[in-house]
Amino acid sequence: MSEALVFFLFGGLCVSLLVFLRRRFAGFAGQRASDYADFHPEFDMQTCLDGAMQCDGVIFGPFGRMTSSFEADFDVNWEGNTGTIDAYFRYNDGSSQKRRWTIRLDGKGGFDALADDVPGKGRGNISGCSVIFRYLIDLPPEAGGHRLSALDCMYLAPNDTVVNRSQFRKFGFKVAELVATIKKKETA
Repeated sequence: MSEALVFFLFGGLCVSLLVFLRRRFAGFAGQRASDYADFHPEFDMQTCLDGAMQCDGVIFGPFGRMTSSFEADFDVNWEGNTGTIDAYFRYNDGSSQKRRWTIRLDGKGGFDALADDVPGKGRGNISGCSVIFRYLIDLPPEAGGHRLSALDCMYLAPNDTVVNRSQFRKFGFKVAELVATIKKKETA
């Protein structure tokens, strides 16, 4: 092997390692709930996500361009440390989707969550103004039927609006990103 080839391969290995380390520790996927422990206001799931709520958002494809937008109605109810979120999504292409999450708080700043399209259960943590939630999700057949890894992050803004940013990955590559706001519905 020539010396130039060795240096080329070593350089490629170093660049790959730097990209991996940046994504793992400095990028969106590297964040942890504890990163937000000192941020305010405090995110209390049973208060911030309760009752009738409105969600508006956009979905971006793998190349960063918006591919879809949606609005959703959430009906959130809590009994003790167990909450259910019944969601009805309406997309800009005219399609709709119903979804139900069941959330069980563990009393230590963590929670498990179940949904029909989530194999097993998702696991999340609450700290400061944030909720960081990781799970697998199975897409419906009309969306390719793929199983994706999801990182779902919610941040409480000072006006009680929840800002939600989620990334979905397949084999470590980002295939979609969602950005949405969630707030309590105005009552007349």
